[in-house]
Amino acid sequence: MNNDNMTTFDDFKKLDIRVGEIIKVEFFKKAKNPAYKLWIDFGDEIGIKKSSAQITKCYKEEELLGKQVLGVVNFPPKQIADFMSEVLVLGVYAKDGVVLIQPERPVNKGDKLG
Repeated sequence: MNNDNMTTFDDFKKLDIRVGEIIKVEFFKKAKNPAYKLWIDFGDEIGIKKSSAQITKCYKEEELLGKQVLGVVNFPPKQIADFMSEVLVLGVYAKDGVVLIQPERPVNKGDKLG
């Protein structure tokens, strides 16, 4: 790995990565690339946040409801078409599309990646 791409543990600690539960999904018609609008409940401390996610190749809307996901909650909001994305949902670029990163068992909404 090239040293220009290295980061520090202190940089990583600045990311606030939390578990949330997808509570609402809509197809994002105005997005340049196929995407869903997600409403994600991160629990009482953080609340419900919105995200745009290009995960349409691997997921149908109805299978996303109730799914726990990991998201970076301390990035600034980003305007995507007419939608304000407040959270970066984490996924892996796989051969068949983006696959969401999830806890391997149910945990509390708002739990922090440690």
